[in-house]
Amino acid sequence: MVAGASRGLGWAVARGLLAEGALVSIASSQAAAVAEAGRRLTAETGSDAVLPVEADLRDAGAIVSWHAAAVRRFGGVDLLFSNTGGPPPGAALGLDDAAWQGGFDLLVLSAIRLVRVVVPTMAARGGGSIVLSTSSSVKEPIPNLALSNVLRASVAALAKTLASELAPQRIRVNHLLPGRIETDRLRQIETMYSRQAGISVDEQRARSQSTIPLGRYGAPEEFARAAVFLLSDASSYTSGASLQVDGGLIRGVL
Repeated sequence: MVAGASRGLGWAVARGLLAEGALVSIASSQAAAVAEAGRRLTAETGSDAVLPVEADLRDAGAIVSWHAAAVRRFGGVDLLFSNTGGPPPGAALGLDDAAWQGGFDLLVLSAIRLVRVVVPTMAARGGGSIVLSTSSSVKEPIPNLALSNVLRASVAALAKTLASELAPQRIRVNHLLPGRIETDRLRQIETMYSRQAGISVDEQRARSQSTIPLGRYGAPEEFARAAVFLLSDASSYTSGASLQVDGGLIRGVL
């Protein structure tokens, strides 16, 4: 099960899993978008093992229905990639209670509900692998993205907690931190920062890339390869880990 997979990082992860022979169910809150993503994945990978499902991850019932559809089609679930779009920008004190609650539902509660629904199936099948995706903001807060900074850090703590709690059931849980990956979300943030600074988007992009040791943005495929590794048996002795895919952007030692 790959969440938030109609485009961007989720789509790239689904594509990477299909290339390795996995059976993949993708979900998005927009029916047309996820159906189109399913068609693209089928065309690009040559695999017919794609099940697109409309599911708004802020809705507990939608998550249960998506899981049930995946089990009906594939017989069970072994792998989960938890991922959603980003919450609205804004400074911490400029956001009202509704914004904080909406961000919590989108980022934190969706991850809890996804894990809760897949664990019985994984345990019955002898184990599984879960990857929770967050952001480099977990280690270095990003200006004007208060909801993401605070709530994604909660998801990181959730991943570490679950890694210990689910280990007896042979379910591994890891945490993946994308830096500046070339997606629509990144382009939206670039546009916001360029307006604030009164410069062109191209100039903002150049400034941003100059702060990355590798000197460029990452490709979604590069992020996806890291996710596929953590989900696969190639990382069978890795659990409770936080893997950065950021071109060296995060400066912290730990």
